[in-house]
Amino acid sequence: MMTTIGVLALQGDFREHIEMLKKCKVNTAEIRLPEDLKDIDGLIIPGGESTVMGNLMQRHNLGREIIKKHKSGMAVYGTCAGAILLAKDILGSRQPRLNLLDISIKRNDYGRQIDSFESELKIEGIGNFSGIFIRAPVIEKVNKGVKVLSRLNSKPVLVQKENVLASTFHPELTRDKRVHEYFVRLVRKKFMIGV
Repeated sequence: MMTTIGVLALQGDFREHIEMLKKCKVNTAEIRLPEDLKDIDGLIIPGGESTVMGNLMQRHNLGREIIKKHKSGMAVYGTCAGAILLAKDILGSRQPRLNLLDISIKRNDYGRQIDSFESELKIEGIGNFSGIFIRAPVIEKVNKGVKVLSRLNSKPVLVQKENVLASTFHPELTRDKRVHEYFVRLVRKKFMIGV
């Protein structure tokens, strides 16, 4: 059966993720309501405004459904704002979050839009990768069970726990599909997370 990966399409750069997933030869779906998650094997939460996305997820009861689907094995990948929404601890914020990844993260810590930059990264299992950072958050702390796959200036920029992946950079804005292919492989592994 063909793998289907949904992209949260409430706000942010969801279209770029959909285009990248098409290059990975998987079915895609735009996710806006809980029922949209029904036949989804994996979910990407894109960059954008994490507070806006968190509030919209809460308003549409999407957060609860994402957590429920994750517990039954759905893989989740968050980029930039998506990484913030996956975190257990968002420093200096009480905004809604999914709490699927035991990390402490600080929003917009690399500065404003004008401070956006590109940097060469070394990613475990992938190799050299050009990371694009736009108003990027900083992962200040990773806790037990969270693996760091890449760092920039000693700070984690790509982390994973089982089938949850988070990056503070935007692989969807490059022409390089290897991070998305890595996520597709996670989706196909079918972790069972618990009840």
